[in-house]
Amino acid sequence: MTLLVTINGIGMESKEVLPPVLPSSSSEPPPLFDGTTRLYISYVCPYAQRAWIARNYKGLQDKIHLVPIDLQDKPAWYKEKVYPPAKVPALEHNNEIRGESLDLLKYIDTHFEGPPLFPNDPAKKEFAEEMLAFTDKFGTAVISYLKGGSESEMSAAFDKLEEALSKFDDGPFFLGQFSAVDIAYAPFVQRFQPLLLELKNYDITAVRPKLAAWIQEMDKIDAYKQTKWDPQELTSIFKKRVLGIH
Repeated sequence: MTLLVTINGIGMESKEVLPPVLPSSSSEPPPLFDGTTRLYISYVCPYAQRAWIARNYKGLQDKIHLVPIDLQDKPAWYKEKVYPPAKVPALEHNNEIRGESLDLLKYIDTHFEGPPLFPNDPAKKEFAEEMLAFTDKFGTAVISYLKGGSESEMSAAFDKLEEALSKFDDGPFFLGQFSAVDIAYAPFVQRFQPLLLELKNYDITAVRPKLAAWIQEMDKIDAYKQTKWDPQELTSIFKKRVLGIH
């Protein structure tokens, strides 16, 4: 199936044809280190989604080519020739391969043109680093609760997001204006919100108006909307792979 997404970058609106997921055993590797910049992703991976959003927001659809793979059936050449950890995302640029989603947000921002993902304001820079450092703890608290762990830790993690969204008053995002911090959290909130409602009858927005408004504003960001997959498929995958629910 051919997938089309609307691109509202700098310039005219156009359509991006998303490449199909590469079949594992029968796929050949792309011509590596031929000068083409490639972003290796999975369409359903939240970590890869971070780099994908950044690429879209900076208007780099023509400069960074997507190479989608199936994480459950990865081509052997991906680990052998591209990225030995065999994780996504990975970026092929300037004859080197780089990984780790938060590192790639910074790399893409500093090495490519387009709207900035990080602020110049010192206070916002410091807060951005604080919030990026919290992402792992946030995810761990929510997943632990979904597996039967502490509700108070999960709730406190979302309360921290609510508090963070109140820090700057020049916009509805974590740093006021849209930034890499929003990109870092959006793929996970996108998955956690329906999972918590379905499995725990827990509404993350019930007493968190700033978070509710942030989710609504994120859904207006074209660069993010272009990466959103079918929510039922995402929750099904998450339940199977992370929670062990079949």
